[in-house]
Amino acid sequence: MVPAFAILLLCQLVGEGIVHVSRIPVPGPVIGLVVLAVGLGWWTRRGGQKASLGETPLGRAAKGLLGHLSLLFVPAAVGIVQQGGVLAANGVAILVALAVSTVLALGVTAAVFVWAARRFVRDPAA
Repeated sequence: MVPAFAILLLCQLVGEGIVHVSRIPVPGPVIGLVVLAVGLGWWTRRGGQKASLGETPLGRAAKGLLGHLSLLFVPAAVGIVQQGGVLAANGVAILVALAVSTVLALGVTAAVFVWAARRFVRDPAA
């Protein structure tokens, strides 16, 4: 299990390095996730293990981390409680920003889904 955690941390480190060098405005762990996905795809195409990811050491390590994901929200909740005055002073602006960003995210997600459905799904009736 330690090598699997090392792979996850290495991918995150590579992602952080890419962001630091290229200065792109994307979080390092997101780039690390892309690096991990590309690496897993490459490994599978080269004849790597064909079992589902959950049966591999990497899959078991990822499931273990996901099982404790809720613990990562504790620091954020503490920060929100500590900044109650700031939230009260800027509550309307924060709610507007949340509403607008939610609507935009849903719209972009729907547009990407429609594009992908047209691009990749073949009509069986045709």
